[in-house]
Amino acid sequence: MSEACLRISNSKAFQRFIILTIVLAGVVVGVQTYAKFAERHKEILEFMDGMILVVFSLEVIIKVAAEGKKPLRYFSNPWNVFDFIIVAACLLEPVLPIDGAFLPVLRLARILRVLRLVTTIPKLQVLVSCLLKSLPSMFYVSVLLGLLFYIYGTMAVFLYGENDPIHFRNLQTSVLSLFRVVTLEDWTDVMYINMYGSDNYGYSDQDLARWEPISQASPLGAAVFFVSFVLIGTMIVLNLVIGVIMNSMDESNAEMSIQREISRRRESPDPVRDGVQDLHQRLEELSSEMKVIKKMLEEK
Repeated sequence: MSEACLRISNSKAFQRFIILTIVLAGVVVGVQTYAKFAERHKEILEFMDGMILVVFSLEVIIKVAAEGKKPLRYFSNPWNVFDFIIVAACLLEPVLPIDGAFLPVLRLARILRVLRLVTTIPKLQVLVSCLLKSLPSMFYVSVLLGLLFYIYGTMAVFLYGENDPIHFRNLQTSVLSLFRVVTLEDWTDVMYINMYGSDNYGYSDQDLARWEPISQASPLGAAVFFVSFVLIGTMIVLNLVIGVIMNSMDESNAEMSIQREISRRRESPDPVRDGVQDLHQRLEELSSEMKVIKKMLEEK
């Protein structure tokens, strides 16, 4: 029984069927956002929603049965835990007498079913695992970025607070304005206000009357300040983020390779013998490579 369930859960046809079901679940949820259409086809949509839930429930049962005498091993995989929570929430929605604020939370499980694509497509699992693994390193990148915002924000208040009080009247406003600059959202307008002075650029008559800025043009200083901030904030920090993600991607790929090898050996009738054969084959390859290197050294 467990071997048959294992073959089914690992078969390409079964995996493709689950992917199609997940896509269909996403389409059904999207269609239900159109109130008039959903009302006209309520029975069809409810039937499809029920069939999708049956398929997902059968998938969980098959995967649990595939573990044989150790069904709890199914929950050792975080992706399986995620699948189980989603299916359980969908099953409990029509049963539990919950209304008010908690009902929309349970209904969100229907939307989250689309995320199960991550659990069925290995490449998506690698990407998500990569993002999760990069979070600790991203914390330090965020600290570095926070220091950059704090230093530049404080400098901007001292340098441009009088000329441009809309953007740099205090620290919190200054940091928010610098966030606009680092996202390149019309950042040149902020720079030009401080290059040419608020009387000459950016401020309307109403702004001048309300904020009463002291216009101070700083062509060279403002250009150096904002261009350096954009270069450091977008180029250097962005490269740090990319580097952290790429490093996590390599680690995630290595872990996925190990998991695939473990799954392959579980399907084997004699996993220990297969492991020894693989090790022997790798030793032979290494021995051959060492002979080649030795011969190349002797020729020199």
